[in-house]
Amino acid sequence: MDRKLAGDPPLEWRRSTAQVPYRQALAEQHARNEAIARGDAAELIWLLEHPPVYTAGTSAAAGELLDPRFDVVESGRGGRYTYHGPGQRIGYVLLDLRKRGRDVRCFVHGIEKWVIATLARFGVEAWSVPERVGIWTRDVDGSEAKIGAIGVRVRRWVTMHGFAVNLDPDLTHFTGIVPCGIAEYGVTSLARLGLAVSADEWDEALHAEADRFLAALNASELRTCAS
Repeated sequence: MDRKLAGDPPLEWRRSTAQVPYRQALAEQHARNEAIARGDAAELIWLLEHPPVYTAGTSAAAGELLDPRFDVVESGRGGRYTYHGPGQRIGYVLLDLRKRGRDVRCFVHGIEKWVIATLARFGVEAWSVPERVGIWTRDVDGSEAKIGAIGVRVRRWVTMHGFAVNLDPDLTHFTGIVPCGIAEYGVTSLARLGLAVSADEWDEALHAEADRFLAALNASELRTCAS
């Protein structure tokens, strides 16, 4: 079942309450990307969850797939191997950068800041690291660990893919890959940090922070997007 969150047209917000198979979601993204590029469809922010799957980005190395216990899908996005599964909230962000600044770097930084601001609403301090893709925080033992992944693709200035945040996934599922090609850091979740956050609660918090994300993209057209 899909439910729509309130949003200003023509941007569509979609929230899927049932798990969506990754290949199905990928096909829908491709179709929507093409329709947006043609001017036949509205931009889309789609929040959902997948059954367990490993996805390979364009830079994925074969040696980083350690145990292919789940389906492995070539995603076409940037980056390396990523796990998606129950308890992880995915955000697919399909925006037309032709009217939002034509700045891919600003788009990626904007997603990072958007997720970081949403995590802050639950009392979690998080950050990005220039040389390490993703969203990072302190784990229960004080070490730095990844709590969110980011991977995007841009075709004809229309974006695809987006981000994934660990609410309460089975963290052992990440051991089948080297997440995002970074072996020396672990993976954590809100649940591991002692926070019970539902998908609905996460979605509403993310939606509440969306205006700043979109405003930053629009500002980039005036060359004021912060690095």
